[in-house]
Amino acid sequence: MKGRCAGNRVRTETREEEADMLRLEWIVLFVFCSSLTAQDGAWTRHTIDNSSRGADGVRFLDVNGDGLEDIATGWEEGGLIRVYLHPGYKRASGLWPLATVGRVKSPEDAVFCDLDRDGAVDVVSCCEGGNRKVFAHWAPSGKGKYLEAAAWKTMSFPAVDNKTQWMFALPMELDGTAGMDLVVGAKGPGACVGWLRSPPAARDMRAWTFHRWYQAGWIMSLISHDVDGDGDSDVVVSDRKGKKSGVLWLENPGRKAVSENPGRAWREHRMGASGREVLFVSLYDLDGDGRKEAAVTAKPNRVILLYPGGDPRKPWREELIEYPLDRFGRAKAVRAGDLDGDGAAELAVSCESASGGKSGVFYLRRAGKRWIPRGLSGPAGVKFDRIELRDLDGDGDLDLITCEERDNLGVFWYENPTGKLGAK
Repeated sequence: MKGRCAGNRVRTETREEEADMLRLEWIVLFVFCSSLTAQDGAWTRHTIDNSSRGADGVRFLDVNGDGLEDIATGWEEGGLIRVYLHPGYKRASGLWPLATVGRVKSPEDAVFCDLDRDGAVDVVSCCEGGNRKVFAHWAPSGKGKYLEAAAWKTMSFPAVDNKTQWMFALPMELDGTAGMDLVVGAKGPGACVGWLRSPPAARDMRAWTFHRWYQAGWIMSLISHDVDGDGDSDVVVSDRKGKKSGVLWLENPGRKAVSENPGRAWREHRMGASGREVLFVSLYDLDGDGRKEAAVTAKPNRVILLYPGGDPRKPWREELIEYPLDRFGRAKAVRAGDLDGDGAAELAVSCESASGGKSGVFYLRRAGKRWIPRGLSGPAGVKFDRIELRDLDGDGDLDLITCEERDNLGVFWYENPTGKLGAK
């Protein structure tokens, strides 16, 4: 009897220990899964190029007429301007063919533009730091020479040399008198938004003239969009710092007025997020009313949606979204698009300071009046940049393209799994 009692006690204690261990395992599993909530549904990352340092934004354009958009990027620490040709859907997940088309210090932005209208698409770069210039990187016109780095020529625009720290360029044809003009924005002392007017001979760099529109603090975005519906393109601006920080648009007075008086200031209209430290802005018709709303990131963890009223010249209605900083980094860029194919837009967000296991890229999905964050990138990467959404692999969904400059992930894209799921 004694032995049986002793044996029963041992078996009882063993079962209790097993139950305790099981409870402990469930607790550990819960904590582990909770720590992964910022990484749920991580998308596969494909590297386009990571061979230099400080990749700083991507801009898209089909430069060779194959129906696939190509990429221009500046590498800030590496001092390189590079172009990447889309290799085709089947090879999009590998490294892309590239050329270093310019070597300039501290580039902040690079954008495609055929400045001289010769059919070969050039690149314009903006530089800050001690190299406060805007450069034209002239493309070779010979067939098959686009990726020959030695065939490219780099020249600066003297009209804006050393005036301020140039951050962003937007190609626009404004006066109808010559080729493509350039809207440029800057940061720091002397910062402004203005335009470089193209002369008839675009490669005559000293013939370009510069005209200021707006005194700025720190320009993050310039977007061409007909805000007031009058048939010409206005410019949407996000200004990060200073007394006039926020989102605004500059009203195009019309081609005739611009041509007759190129120094005329464009009228400023405040959209919203005034007084906040805003970063990149993007436009998208979020509510299906035929007009584009604005989405902008703001420090430290906010996305602000701006809805136009009957008169877009009056302040826009704001919707404020905050996301958890314990799971994601500090806000950097936002881009709206239908990521899951349900017909409604999600908000893709990139971050900086995404260290300590935080996710640096995620998206927000609307659920009633709330926006629910979903991890996308996993913990790799710390400081990401502006976002583009494109179907890079031809499977019918929007992939996400961005850069990262602390862990040196370079230029890359995250593959949206929606297309593959739908094909099963």
